[in-house]
Amino acid sequence: MPDLPISIAQHYHDRTKYDPDTLAAKARKLDWENQPIPFKEYKIGKTIDLKPYLKKLSEEERKDRGVLGLKRLSRLLFCTYGLTAKVPTSTGNPLYFRAAPSAGGLYPAEVYLISQGTPFLPPGLYNYQTKTHSLIRFWDADAWPTLKGSCFWHPVLESTRLAIATTAVFYRSAWRYEDRAYRRIFLDTGHLLGNLELASALTDYRPHAIGGFLDASLNKLFYLDPDREAAIAVIPLADLLAVDQNLPPYRTALPSATQTTYPEVADGDLLTYFHHATEIDTDTSGTGGWTRDSEPEEREDKYNLPFCSKVSTRTPPIDWGENLQGLENTILRRRSTRSYNGASITLEELNAILDFTYHPEHYLYQGLDGQPDFFDLTLLETFVAVSSVEGLDEGCYYYAPKAEELRQVRFKNFRRELHFLCLGQDLGRDAAALVFHTADLKKAIAKYGDRVYRYLHMDAGHLGQRLNLAAIYMGLGVSGIGGFFDDRVNEVLGIPEDEAVIYITTLGRPR
Repeated sequence: MPDLPISIAQHYHDRTKYDPDTLAAKARKLDWENQPIPFKEYKIGKTIDLKPYLKKLSEEERKDRGVLGLKRLSRLLFCTYGLTAKVPTSTGNPLYFRAAPSAGGLYPAEVYLISQGTPFLPPGLYNYQTKTHSLIRFWDADAWPTLKGSCFWHPVLESTRLAIATTAVFYRSAWRYEDRAYRRIFLDTGHLLGNLELASALTDYRPHAIGGFLDASLNKLFYLDPDREAAIAVIPLADLLAVDQNLPPYRTALPSATQTTYPEVADGDLLTYFHHATEIDTDTSGTGGWTRDSEPEEREDKYNLPFCSKVSTRTPPIDWGENLQGLENTILRRRSTRSYNGASITLEELNAILDFTYHPEHYLYQGLDGQPDFFDLTLLETFVAVSSVEGLDEGCYYYAPKAEELRQVRFKNFRRELHFLCLGQDLGRDAAALVFHTADLKKAIAKYGDRVYRYLHMDAGHLGQRLNLAAIYMGLGVSGIGGFFDDRVNEVLGIPEDEAVIYITTLGRPR
């Protein structure tokens, strides 16, 4: 019986897998003379400096609605994607770090702001200039009607007056990671969305993520060359201080077509081809496809086998302190850990990290959103490989979020295998635990078409950022890994071959 054709998403995933037998042969030297600059510059436009609004306001300034609005916006953007450190290098070019992590420090994401007109921000299009923490208004016409049409008249856009849009400059990441960069671009966007959700709670906004939109229309709105830079997500900001903007959650994702017939695409061109294949050019769910998400589909817990030993992960929520000050401080001081010392972490620490990541409803009393926008968490599964956790046997566990328990599915220490499958990175060997996000790619494509590849990676990145922040707050080390020998992960974890590995997060004691 001949093999059935696979979709372009499955083809892309299979073709960009790392394999120990071919990785060295495919490796190439980085072109340092053409290293991308991770900042966008506009030659024309009006600049709004946001730095003064990070400072404490005077009594008179606090009475000014415009000043207060810019202060909230300044804090929101800074905690989402602002520059948090500047490190000198031997080349003379400083290395910048931002609030959201990025693979290789390449920062492919750009952040735009669309205003329908507010007391502090006139109508128009704005780009967030991270290097100077400012906004540049590069288009002063009312773009809101075009935004609404591009997003199929999403109901949230009827009531809100501000929206953030993220784009990706492909070459910034592809310069180093080539075609596989597409995975990292959407993981990085997920990190950013995780920050945006939490930063919104600090500033009395509620973000509503939109992943389904007319790609060509949005790219045209922001004057983007879609072969170089493209719109990735739209996030209207509901103002919680405005009575008419306290809105219920809505659907966030729409399906695209599923492409099973495609030409031979050369290496180096696959990323761009695949991105265009995941675009939406019509409302594939029918006009008015957005619906209230008052009863979101629940995730199902799997791997509930008779031989599985089960360990409860129920724990008191992390206390982020008065006015969530601990959360804001953690966002701004977060760094990816470079090495671990191999020491153990405790089960209590692991449980607290899992609780913050997978149970936002436990944090409502602290003022955080109990139902943040993910695209579809029912498609992602979580496994935890335990090398050294006090109170937990070594082995591989399936994490069942609904039951709040870890279910052991393999029984051995995997340090050697983890070191190898993480491309020989010592992070994999010396970490106390590794968290894996996986997905049944065929099932996911059947639900959302090829565009689901975007949703899976953004959701995994969003979860990864919550893991990051919880670990840092508790004094642990944490680092995400987007490069691994894909098929070897399935072998080590003992999960089916069609379960695609999306992301790995390492946890441990920093060296």
